[in-house]
Amino acid sequence: MSRPASRILIVDDEEIVRQSLADWLEKEGYAAETAPDGVTALSMLAHGEWDLVLVDLKMPGMDGLQVLDAARQARPALAVVMITAYATVETAVKAIKLGAADYIVKPFDPEELSVLVRRLLEQQAIVHENAVLRKALRREFQFHDIVSHSPAMQRALDLARSAAQTCSTLLILGESGTGKEVLARAVHAESPRSRAPFVAVSCAALPDTLLESELFGHERGAFTGANARRKGTFEAADAGTLFLDEIGDISPKLQLDLLRVLEERRFCRVGGTERVDVDVRIIAATNRDLRKAVAAQQFREDLFYRLNVIPITLPPLRDRREDIPLLVETLVERLSLELKRPLDGLSREALARLMAYPFPGNIRELRNILERAAVTAPGPIIQAVDLSLPQTDAGSDGTLESVEKQHIIHVLEQTGGNISQAARVLDIDRVTLYNKIRKYHLREPAAS
Repeated sequence: MSRPASRILIVDDEEIVRQSLADWLEKEGYAAETAPDGVTALSMLAHGEWDLVLVDLKMPGMDGLQVLDAARQARPALAVVMITAYATVETAVKAIKLGAADYIVKPFDPEELSVLVRRLLEQQAIVHENAVLRKALRREFQFHDIVSHSPAMQRALDLARSAAQTCSTLLILGESGTGKEVLARAVHAESPRSRAPFVAVSCAALPDTLLESELFGHERGAFTGANARRKGTFEAADAGTLFLDEIGDISPKLQLDLLRVLEERRFCRVGGTERVDVDVRIIAATNRDLRKAVAAQQFREDLFYRLNVIPITLPPLRDRREDIPLLVETLVERLSLELKRPLDGLSREALARLMAYPFPGNIRELRNILERAAVTAPGPIIQAVDLSLPQTDAGSDGTLESVEKQHIIHVLEQTGGNISQAARVLDIDRVTLYNKIRKYHLREPAAS
Protein backbone atom coordinates (compact mmCIF):
# COMPACT_ATOMS: atom_id res chain seq x y z
CA MET A 1 0.00 0.00 0.00
CA SER A 2 1.47 3.36 -1.06
CA ARG A 3 1.30 6.67 0.73
CA PRO A 4 -1.99 8.54 0.03
CA ALA A 5 -1.86 10.98 -2.88
CA SER A 6 -1.57 14.70 -2.14
CA ARG A 7 -5.01 16.32 -1.97
CA ILE A 8 -5.56 19.40 -4.13
CA LEU A 9 -8.67 21.60 -4.09
CA ILE A 10 -9.58 23.53 -7.25
CA VAL A 11 -11.84 26.58 -6.79
CA ASP A 12 -13.25 28.14 -10.01
CA ASP A 13 -16.70 29.28 -11.11
CA GLU A 14 -16.14 27.91 -14.64
CA GLU A 15 -16.99 24.21 -14.73
CA ILE A 16 -14.82 23.49 -17.78
CA VAL A 17 -11.76 24.98 -16.05
CA ARG A 18 -12.43 23.06 -12.84
CA GLN A 19 -12.89 19.75 -14.61
CA SER A 20 -9.95 20.09 -16.98
CA LEU A 21 -7.64 20.99 -14.10
CA ALA A 22 -8.94 18.09 -11.99
CA ASP A 23 -8.51 15.61 -14.88
CA TRP A 24 -4.96 16.76 -15.54
CA LEU A 25 -3.90 16.64 -11.89
CA GLU A 26 -5.43 13.20 -11.39
CA LYS A 27 -3.44 11.93 -14.38
CA GLU A 28 -0.38 13.28 -12.58
CA GLY A 29 -1.25 11.11 -9.56
CA TYR A 30 -2.89 13.68 -7.28
CA ALA A 31 -6.29 13.47 -5.58
CA ALA A 32 -8.14 16.48 -7.00
CA GLU A 33 -11.53 17.82 -5.89
CA THR A 34 -13.43 20.92 -7.01
CA ALA A 35 -15.54 23.75 -5.60
CA PRO A 36 -17.66 26.14 -7.75
CA ASP A 37 -17.41 29.13 -5.37
CA GLY A 38 -15.61 30.52 -2.35
CA VAL A 39 -18.25 29.59 0.26
CA THR A 40 -18.20 25.93 -0.81
CA ALA A 41 -14.41 25.95 -0.86
CA LEU A 42 -14.11 27.27 2.71
CA SER A 43 -16.57 24.64 3.92
CA MET A 44 -14.49 21.91 2.26
CA LEU A 45 -11.31 23.34 3.76
CA ALA A 46 -12.87 23.33 7.22
CA HIS A 47 -13.88 19.67 7.01
CA GLY A 48 -10.85 18.05 5.38
CA GLU A 49 -7.07 17.97 5.11
CA TRP A 50 -5.63 19.59 1.99
CA ASP A 51 -2.08 19.93 0.69
CA LEU A 52 -2.66 22.63 -1.93
CA VAL A 53 -5.45 24.94 -3.12
CA LEU A 54 -5.82 26.47 -6.62
CA VAL A 55 -8.18 29.50 -6.52
CA ASP A 56 -9.52 31.59 -9.38
CA LEU A 57 -9.10 35.30 -8.73
CA LYS A 58 -12.31 36.56 -10.37
CA MET A 59 -15.44 34.79 -9.06
CA PRO A 60 -18.94 36.12 -8.32
CA GLY A 61 -19.67 36.68 -4.64
CA MET A 62 -16.53 35.83 -2.72
CA ASP A 63 -13.51 36.42 -4.95
CA GLY A 64 -10.18 34.58 -4.90
CA LEU A 65 -8.40 37.07 -2.64
CA GLN A 66 -11.15 36.72 -0.02
CA VAL A 67 -10.88 32.93 -0.19
CA LEU A 68 -7.09 33.21 0.12
CA ASP A 69 -7.34 35.49 3.15
CA ALA A 70 -9.89 33.28 4.95
CA ALA A 71 -8.02 30.08 4.14
CA ARG A 72 -4.69 31.43 5.34
CA GLN A 73 -6.22 32.71 8.59
CA ALA A 74 -7.69 29.27 9.28
CA ARG A 75 -4.58 27.35 8.17
CA PRO A 76 -1.46 29.54 7.95
CA ALA A 77 0.71 26.73 6.56
CA LEU A 78 -1.64 25.94 3.65
CA ALA A 79 -0.18 26.59 0.17
CA VAL A 80 -2.58 28.59 -2.06
CA VAL A 81 -2.01 29.34 -5.75
CA MET A 82 -4.00 32.09 -7.49
CA ILE A 83 -5.40 31.55 -11.00
CA THR A 84 -5.87 34.77 -12.94
CA ALA A 85 -6.49 36.03 -16.43
CA TYR A 86 -5.56 39.50 -15.27
CA ALA A 87 -1.84 39.30 -14.75
CA THR A 88 -1.27 42.77 -13.39
CA VAL A 89 1.59 43.58 -11.05
CA GLU A 90 -0.90 44.97 -8.52
CA THR A 91 -2.89 41.73 -8.42
CA ALA A 92 0.20 39.59 -8.02
CA VAL A 93 1.63 41.78 -5.25
CA LYS A 94 -1.68 41.80 -3.36
CA ALA A 95 -2.00 38.01 -3.61
CA ILE A 96 1.57 37.45 -2.41
CA LYS A 97 1.07 39.91 0.49
CA LEU A 98 -2.00 37.96 1.57
CA GLY A 99 0.09 34.79 1.64
CA ALA A 100 -0.30 33.21 -1.81
CA ALA A 101 2.48 30.73 -2.54
CA ASP A 102 2.44 31.65 -6.26
CA TYR A 103 0.09 32.47 -9.15
CA ILE A 104 -0.54 31.19 -12.69
CA VAL A 105 -2.04 33.02 -15.65
CA LYS A 106 -4.86 31.80 -17.89
CA PRO A 107 -4.49 30.22 -20.37
CA PHE A 108 -1.73 28.19 -18.73
CA ASP A 109 0.50 25.40 -19.95
CA PRO A 110 -0.36 22.11 -18.17
CA GLU A 111 3.32 21.18 -18.01
CA GLU A 112 4.10 24.49 -16.34
CA LEU A 113 1.29 23.86 -13.85
CA SER A 114 2.68 20.39 -13.08
CA VAL A 115 6.12 21.82 -12.32
CA LEU A 116 4.60 24.49 -10.05
CA VAL A 117 2.40 22.01 -8.15
CA ARG A 118 5.24 19.53 -7.69
CA ARG A 119 7.59 22.26 -6.44
CA LEU A 120 5.09 23.61 -3.90
CA LEU A 121 4.18 20.17 -2.57
CA GLU A 122 7.87 19.30 -2.17
CA GLN A 123 8.42 22.56 -0.29
CA GLN A 124 5.46 21.80 2.00
CA ALA A 125 6.83 18.31 2.73
CA ILE A 126 10.31 19.67 3.52
CA VAL A 127 8.95 22.35 5.88
CA HIS A 128 6.84 19.77 7.74
CA GLU A 129 9.69 17.27 7.91
CA ASN A 130 12.17 19.86 9.19
CA ALA A 131 9.76 21.00 11.91
CA VAL A 132 9.27 17.43 13.14
CA LEU A 133 12.97 16.61 13.01
CA ARG A 134 13.96 19.83 14.81
CA LYS A 135 11.54 18.99 17.57
CA ALA A 136 12.82 15.41 17.74
CA LEU A 137 16.47 16.52 17.85
CA ARG A 138 15.93 19.31 20.36
CA ARG A 139 13.43 17.18 22.30
CA GLU A 140 10.95 20.01 22.63
CA PHE A 141 7.53 19.07 23.93
CA GLN A 142 4.38 20.99 24.72
CA PHE A 143 1.12 19.78 26.20
CA HIS A 144 -0.49 19.39 22.78
CA ASP A 145 2.30 16.90 21.91
CA ILE A 146 1.11 14.59 24.69
CA VAL A 147 -1.77 12.61 23.18
CA SER A 148 -4.33 10.92 25.42
CA HIS A 149 -8.01 10.07 25.78
CA SER A 150 -7.48 8.58 29.25
CA PRO A 151 -9.35 10.32 32.11
CA ALA A 152 -6.49 9.57 34.51
CA MET A 153 -3.96 11.05 32.11
CA GLN A 154 -6.16 14.08 31.46
CA ARG A 155 -6.32 14.76 35.21
CA ALA A 156 -2.52 14.63 35.38
CA LEU A 157 -2.21 16.97 32.38
CA ASP A 158 -4.72 19.45 33.82
CA LEU A 159 -2.73 19.62 37.07
CA ALA A 160 0.54 19.99 35.14
CA ARG A 161 -0.90 22.85 33.04
CA SER A 162 -1.91 24.70 36.19
CA ALA A 163 1.46 24.06 37.80
CA ALA A 164 3.28 25.29 34.69
CA GLN A 165 2.18 28.86 35.39
CA THR A 166 3.86 28.81 38.82
CA CYS A 167 7.45 28.31 39.94
CA SER A 168 6.54 25.60 42.46
CA THR A 169 8.55 22.40 42.75
CA LEU A 170 6.98 19.39 41.01
CA LEU A 171 7.38 15.71 41.82
CA ILE A 172 6.37 13.48 38.89
CA LEU A 173 5.65 9.90 39.89
CA GLY A 174 5.25 6.91 37.62
CA GLU A 175 6.82 3.77 36.29
CA SER A 176 9.80 3.84 33.92
CA GLY A 177 8.79 4.84 30.42
CA THR A 178 5.52 6.61 31.28
CA GLY A 179 6.74 9.96 29.93
CA LYS A 180 7.92 11.78 33.05
CA GLU A 181 10.61 13.77 31.23
CA VAL A 182 8.22 14.57 28.37
CA LEU A 183 5.78 16.05 30.89
CA ALA A 184 8.57 17.96 32.62
CA ARG A 185 9.63 19.50 29.32
CA ALA A 186 6.02 20.46 28.54
CA VAL A 187 5.70 22.17 31.93
CA HIS A 188 8.91 24.12 31.25
CA ALA A 189 7.87 25.01 27.68
CA GLU A 190 4.63 26.60 28.88
CA SER A 191 6.04 28.24 32.00
CA PRO A 192 7.33 31.80 32.53
CA ARG A 193 10.83 30.25 32.39
CA SER A 194 10.42 28.83 28.88
CA ARG A 195 13.08 31.12 27.35
CA ALA A 196 15.69 29.93 29.86
CA PRO A 197 17.40 26.50 29.75
CA PHE A 198 15.81 23.15 30.55
CA VAL A 199 18.51 20.82 31.90
CA ALA A 200 17.91 17.13 32.62
CA VAL A 201 20.01 14.87 34.84
CA SER A 202 19.55 11.15 35.43
CA CYS A 203 20.46 10.63 39.07
CA ALA A 204 20.80 6.86 38.63
CA ALA A 205 23.14 7.02 35.65
CA LEU A 206 26.20 8.32 37.52
CA PRO A 207 28.18 7.19 40.58
CA ASP A 208 27.79 9.33 43.67
CA THR A 209 31.00 11.35 43.27
CA LEU A 210 30.39 12.09 39.59
CA LEU A 211 26.77 13.04 40.24
CA GLU A 212 27.87 15.58 42.87
CA SER A 213 30.18 17.21 40.34
CA GLU A 214 27.50 17.01 37.64
CA LEU A 215 25.00 18.85 39.84
CA PHE A 216 27.21 21.43 41.55
CA GLY A 217 30.26 21.67 39.31
CA HIS A 218 33.84 21.65 40.60
CA GLU A 219 36.87 23.87 41.02
CA ARG A 220 40.20 23.21 39.36
CA GLY A 221 42.17 20.63 41.31
CA ALA A 222 39.12 19.40 43.27
CA PHE A 223 40.00 15.82 42.30
CA THR A 224 42.22 13.93 39.89
CA GLY A 225 41.41 15.03 36.36
CA ALA A 226 39.76 18.31 37.40
CA ASN A 227 42.04 20.46 35.25
CA ALA A 228 39.70 23.44 35.06
CA ARG A 229 36.69 24.95 36.80
CA ARG A 230 33.46 23.39 35.56
CA LYS A 231 29.93 24.66 36.10
CA GLY A 232 27.33 22.11 37.16
CA THR A 233 23.76 21.64 36.00
CA PHE A 234 22.38 23.94 38.71
CA GLU A 235 24.33 26.83 37.20
CA ALA A 236 23.53 25.71 33.65
CA ALA A 237 19.81 25.81 34.49
CA ASP A 238 19.92 29.20 36.20
CA ALA A 239 16.64 31.11 35.58
CA GLY A 240 15.26 27.94 33.99
CA THR A 241 14.28 24.41 35.01
CA LEU A 242 16.38 21.54 36.36
CA PHE A 243 14.86 18.10 35.89
CA LEU A 244 16.18 15.51 38.35
CA ASP A 245 15.16 12.10 37.08
CA GLU A 246 15.21 9.03 39.35
CA ILE A 247 15.61 11.25 42.40
CA GLY A 248 14.81 8.30 44.66
CA ASP A 249 18.18 6.71 43.89
CA ILE A 250 20.50 9.42 45.26
CA SER A 251 22.70 8.77 48.30
CA PRO A 252 22.01 10.14 51.81
CA LYS A 253 24.86 12.67 51.42
CA LEU A 254 23.48 14.03 48.15
CA GLN A 255 20.01 14.10 49.67
CA LEU A 256 21.35 16.46 52.34
CA ASP A 257 23.24 18.57 49.80
CA LEU A 258 20.14 18.87 47.62
CA LEU A 259 17.98 19.80 50.62
CA ARG A 260 20.36 22.66 51.46
CA VAL A 261 20.25 23.98 47.91
CA LEU A 262 16.45 23.88 47.86
CA GLU A 263 16.31 25.74 51.16
CA GLU A 264 19.05 28.34 50.53
CA ARG A 265 19.13 28.55 46.71
CA ARG A 266 22.92 28.61 46.91
CA PHE A 267 25.76 26.08 47.02
CA CYS A 268 29.52 25.64 46.68
CA ARG A 269 31.18 23.85 43.80
CA VAL A 270 33.06 20.66 44.69
CA GLY A 271 36.44 21.67 46.09
CA GLY A 272 35.45 25.31 46.45
CA THR A 273 34.32 27.76 49.12
CA GLU A 274 32.70 30.44 46.95
CA ARG A 275 28.91 30.59 47.32
CA VAL A 276 27.00 30.38 44.05
CA ASP A 277 23.45 31.79 44.00
CA VAL A 278 20.96 30.25 41.57
CA ASP A 279 17.32 30.73 40.62
CA VAL A 280 16.21 27.31 39.43
CA ARG A 281 12.86 25.58 39.31
CA ILE A 282 13.15 21.93 40.34
CA ILE A 283 11.09 19.18 38.72
CA ALA A 284 11.96 15.80 40.19
CA ALA A 285 10.80 12.38 39.05
CA THR A 286 10.97 8.85 40.35
CA ASN A 287 9.51 5.40 39.79
CA ARG A 288 9.97 4.57 43.49
CA ASP A 289 7.42 4.93 46.27
CA LEU A 290 9.14 7.70 48.22
CA ARG A 291 6.73 7.45 51.16
CA LYS A 292 7.81 3.84 51.67
CA ALA A 293 11.44 4.89 51.25
CA VAL A 294 10.95 7.53 53.94
CA ALA A 295 9.32 4.97 56.25
CA ALA A 296 12.27 2.61 55.64
CA GLN A 297 14.69 5.50 56.39
CA GLN A 298 16.11 5.27 52.85
CA PHE A 299 15.02 8.79 51.89
CA ARG A 300 15.05 11.95 53.99
CA GLU A 301 11.60 13.00 55.12
CA ASP A 302 12.43 16.72 55.01
CA LEU A 303 13.68 16.41 51.41
CA PHE A 304 10.57 14.46 50.44
CA TYR A 305 8.33 17.28 51.66
CA ARG A 306 10.50 19.84 49.89
CA LEU A 307 10.04 17.94 46.62
CA ASN A 308 6.44 16.87 47.09
CA VAL A 309 4.93 20.36 46.73
CA ILE A 310 2.86 19.44 43.64
CA PRO A 311 2.86 15.67 43.07
CA ILE A 312 1.68 14.43 39.67
CA THR A 313 1.21 10.71 39.02
CA LEU A 314 1.39 9.37 35.46
CA PRO A 315 -0.61 6.16 34.88
CA PRO A 316 1.13 3.17 33.27
CA LEU A 317 0.21 2.35 29.68
CA ARG A 318 -1.65 -0.83 30.71
CA ASP A 319 -4.09 1.42 32.61
CA ARG A 320 -4.69 3.68 29.59
CA ARG A 321 -5.04 1.18 26.77
CA GLU A 322 -7.51 3.46 25.00
CA ASP A 323 -4.49 5.64 24.19
CA ILE A 324 -2.54 2.91 22.37
CA PRO A 325 -4.07 3.52 18.87
CA LEU A 326 -3.54 7.27 19.25
CA LEU A 327 0.06 6.82 20.42
CA VAL A 328 0.75 4.36 17.61
CA GLU A 329 -0.53 6.81 15.00
CA THR A 330 1.60 9.65 16.39
CA LEU A 331 4.74 7.55 16.80
CA VAL A 332 4.49 5.97 13.34
CA GLU A 333 4.20 9.42 11.76
CA ARG A 334 7.31 10.62 13.60
CA LEU A 335 9.25 7.46 12.77
CA SER A 336 8.35 7.78 9.10
CA LEU A 337 9.98 11.22 9.04
CA GLU A 338 12.94 10.33 11.24
CA LEU A 339 13.75 7.13 9.33
CA LYS A 340 12.91 8.72 5.95
CA ARG A 341 10.75 5.81 4.80
CA PRO A 342 7.02 5.62 3.98
CA LEU A 343 4.92 4.14 6.78
CA ASP A 344 1.15 3.96 6.44
CA GLY A 345 0.38 2.47 9.86
CA LEU A 346 -0.31 -0.95 11.32
CA SER A 347 -2.48 -3.83 10.20
CA ARG A 348 -5.51 -4.66 12.35
CA GLU A 349 -3.81 -7.80 13.65
CA ALA A 350 -0.66 -5.85 14.59
CA LEU A 351 -2.69 -3.22 16.46
CA ALA A 352 -4.66 -5.97 18.22
CA ARG A 353 -1.39 -7.55 19.35
CA LEU A 354 -0.25 -4.23 20.80
CA MET A 355 -3.59 -3.69 22.54
CA ALA A 356 -3.21 -7.08 24.26
CA TYR A 357 0.42 -6.60 25.28
CA PRO A 358 1.05 -5.50 28.93
CA PHE A 359 3.92 -3.05 28.16
CA PRO A 360 6.09 -3.33 31.26
CA GLY A 361 8.28 -0.64 29.67
CA ASN A 362 5.27 1.61 28.96
CA ILE A 363 5.41 4.25 26.17
CA ARG A 364 9.18 4.00 25.86
CA GLU A 365 8.85 0.29 25.11
CA LEU A 366 6.02 0.96 22.64
CA ARG A 367 8.25 3.37 20.73
CA ASN A 368 11.16 0.90 20.71
CA ILE A 369 8.90 -1.87 19.40
CA LEU A 370 7.53 0.38 16.65
CA GLU A 371 10.98 1.68 15.68
CA ARG A 372 12.34 -1.86 15.36
CA ALA A 373 9.29 -2.84 13.30
CA ALA A 374 9.60 0.27 11.12
CA VAL A 375 13.20 -0.64 10.29
CA THR A 376 12.56 -4.32 9.56
CA ALA A 377 9.07 -4.24 7.97
CA PRO A 378 9.30 -5.00 4.21
CA GLY A 379 6.36 -2.76 3.32
CA PRO A 380 4.72 0.48 4.45
CA ILE A 381 2.14 -1.37 6.60
CA ILE A 382 3.60 -2.84 9.80
CA GLN A 383 2.32 -6.39 10.23
CA ALA A 384 1.98 -8.40 13.45
CA VAL A 385 5.03 -10.51 12.55
CA ASP A 386 7.13 -7.31 12.25
CA LEU A 387 6.51 -6.35 15.89
CA SER A 388 8.70 -9.08 17.41
CA LEU A 389 6.85 -8.78 20.70
CA PRO A 390 8.50 -10.54 23.65
CA GLN A 391 6.75 -13.72 24.70
CA THR A 392 5.46 -12.79 28.14
CA ASP A 393 2.98 -15.58 28.77
CA ALA A 394 5.39 -18.49 29.24
CA GLY A 395 6.53 -18.64 32.83
CA SER A 396 4.51 -15.54 33.71
CA ASP A 397 1.82 -15.30 36.36
CA GLY A 398 0.43 -12.13 34.81
CA THR A 399 1.84 -9.71 37.37
CA LEU A 400 3.85 -6.69 36.24
CA GLU A 401 7.03 -7.98 37.93
CA SER A 402 6.68 -11.35 36.19
CA VAL A 403 6.14 -9.68 32.81
CA GLU A 404 9.15 -7.39 33.40
CA LYS A 405 11.31 -10.35 34.40
CA GLN A 406 10.37 -12.28 31.25
CA HIS A 407 11.02 -9.21 29.11
CA ILE A 408 14.50 -8.71 30.59
CA ILE A 409 15.29 -12.40 30.03
CA HIS A 410 14.13 -12.06 26.41
CA VAL A 411 16.30 -8.99 25.77
CA LEU A 412 19.36 -10.54 27.45
CA GLU A 413 18.94 -13.61 25.25
CA GLN A 414 18.62 -11.42 22.14
CA THR A 415 21.82 -9.51 23.00
CA GLY A 416 23.84 -12.57 24.02
CA GLY A 417 24.07 -11.36 27.60
CA ASN A 418 25.74 -8.06 26.68
CA ILE A 419 24.74 -5.74 29.53
CA SER A 420 25.53 -2.51 27.69
CA GLN A 421 23.57 -3.54 24.60
CA ALA A 422 20.65 -4.90 26.65
CA ALA A 423 20.48 -1.66 28.65
CA ARG A 424 20.30 0.32 25.39
CA VAL A 425 17.48 -1.89 24.07
CA LEU A 426 15.58 -1.53 27.35
CA ASP A 427 16.40 2.21 27.41
CA ILE A 428 17.69 2.07 30.99
CA ASP A 429 21.17 2.58 32.40
CA ARG A 430 23.52 -0.29 33.27
CA VAL A 431 23.14 0.26 37.03
CA THR A 432 19.35 -0.13 36.82
CA LEU A 433 19.71 -3.27 34.70
CA TYR A 434 22.18 -4.80 37.19
CA ASN A 435 19.74 -4.01 40.01
CA LYS A 436 16.91 -5.76 38.17
CA ILE A 437 19.11 -8.78 37.40
CA ARG A 438 19.80 -9.09 41.13
CA LYS A 439 16.15 -8.41 42.02
CA TYR A 440 14.87 -11.24 39.82
CA HIS A 441 17.79 -13.56 40.69
CA LEU A 442 18.84 -13.86 37.06
CA ARG A 443 22.20 -15.35 36.25
CA GLU A 444 24.57 -12.43 35.67
CA PRO A 445 26.39 -12.76 32.32
CA ALA A 446 30.11 -13.47 32.53
CA ALA A 447 31.03 -10.49 30.34
CA SER A 448 29.40 -7.29 29.18
